Amino acid sequence: MRHTFTKLFFLTAVLAAVWAHDANADKKTVCSITVNSADEKEAFRRSLPPNKYQFVELVERGRSDWLESACRQGIRCDVLVISGHYDGCSDSCPGLFSQLKEVYLFGCNTLNPEAVRSASAEIGRSLVRSGYSRADAERLSRALSARHGESSRDRMRLIFKDVPAIYGFSSVAPLGPTAAFFLDRYFQSAGIGDVGSGRASSRLLNQFAGHSLVVASGLSNSDPQTAYRQDVCQFSDDRLSPEQKLGFVHRLLGREMAEVRMFLDRIEKYSASLSEADRQLPAVSRALEKIARDDASRARYLEFARDVDQPAVRARMLELAVRLGWLSPAEKRAELMRMISEQIARGAVTPAEVDLVCALNKDRGLDQDLHRLQLSPAQASKVSSAAVLACLGNAEARAQVLLALTSPNDEEVQIAQVYLRHHPIADVDELRVVTSGIARMNGSAAQVRALDTLAHQHLSDRESLEELARLFPLAESVGVQTAIAGVLIRADYKAIAKPEFVQTLQRHRLRSSNGADLIDVLIRRLQVQ
Repeated sequence: MRHTFTKLFFLTAVLAAVWAHDANADKKTVCSITVNSADEKEAFRRSLPPNKYQFVELVERGRSDWLESACRQGIRCDVLVISGHYDGCSDSCPGLFSQLKEVYLFGCNTLNPEAVRSASAEIGRSLVRSGYSRADAERLSRALSARHGESSRDRMRLIFKDVPAIYGFSSVAPLGPTAAFFLDRYFQSAGIGDVGSGRASSRLLNQFAGHSLVVASGLSNSDPQTAYRQDVCQFSDDRLSPEQKLGFVHRLLGREMAEVRMFLDRIEKYSASLSEADRQLPAVSRALEKIARDDASRARYLEFARDVDQPAVRARMLELAVRLGWLSPAEKRAELMRMISEQIARGAVTPAEVDLVCALNKDRGLDQDLHRLQLSPAQASKVSSAAVLACLGNAEARAQVLLALTSPNDEEVQIAQVYLRHHPIADVDELRVVTSGIARMNGSAAQVRALDTLAHQHLSDRESLEELARLFPLAESVGVQTAIAGVLIRADYKAIAKPEFVQTLQRHRLRSSNGADLIDVLIRRLQVQ
């Protein structure tokens, strides 16, 4: 009898376990990756019954291996809710998203269809140099740009392959509490029938009408971009060793340089991720050596880099060439000076180029190569050229740029403004010359810009502050007066915090159309000194 009871008890326990397993198996798993707010995730949790949906937060605080952790736990997501921006692409845990039906991307521009096509002209020229006719080069460059366009919409379709419904925003997304409000309204009016079904919900799109919510589907095996996805995921597949990834990079560098340009971001990031200790590992060292000795790829790469329209991209390609062992630091400096010379010769130096050159020479490493720039008198007279020379350590050019801050030419003031962001005024004599020159300007928009630039120098020189205080009652526009107030607010204005100056401000101030402005702030601060 006892034996029969034991068997019956065991059978009951087994059946209970099976029933519990079946009940769990019927539940859909809603996974979440919470980067910003948890409002959207909680809206789902409030509305989806626990007997039909279970929730799993994938991101674990303090753990960079959260994806691997979820994989070890055997989690299978039916629905994925992401708050913020997610850019993962790895096949190292294929089970996690293998049964995914829907993805909800709560972040700005997560499904923006606009792709960056800035490399198209570079691609076309590279193809012509490779022997293509201009017509064929144009057609192929368009095809490559379309294939590698890398809009956020394309990227999400690559990441969430085969997912039937991917929701996201084509422009600005509503904030977390606002998004949660619309989700609550959607669940109240439409119910939960569509969640996890893989069917695009027109009712959800209508609920977010006016907030740019759109829906797309993941790539299928028949999609032309599938091969591109396989290439992209080579960079982030955790199952591949560094040696294998470098082997893929080497094969990629052997393709058309137009295609290499499209992968520049990813090659840069992967190369930068290799620590010095990684590079010393025998297998990694051998893989890097193979790339470094590939003279044919090196020649094609550098030829392409020298023809790139955008100096910032060209500089990035040269830096990558150093990491790949194709340029020494000295050779890179020579290439950068060649690029700068070409920009000056073409008359193509804008504030953006000045900003780039100053940034490239942040460590003063290019100062030693200043002699490589041979400018004609006409070129040297330009403020744009002078700013480049000043970024490279030329003292006479710096004086010319500081003088340009008081120029009536708005573009010259912009160039001086950019330069001073990198090399502020520290010398008192320089500061007094510049302040005096700005005070003599005629109240134009350039004077306002010059004053705004001066505000970021955080003045403490009493003579310069008094110069601006004398200018205030003489100013004929509220813009100039407001700009002066902006300088004084950021300065050590205690030196001029006198009752008579406050009275001058109150008596001579011009009223802006918006009412209260920086002048009121300055007056209040001076009164409490």
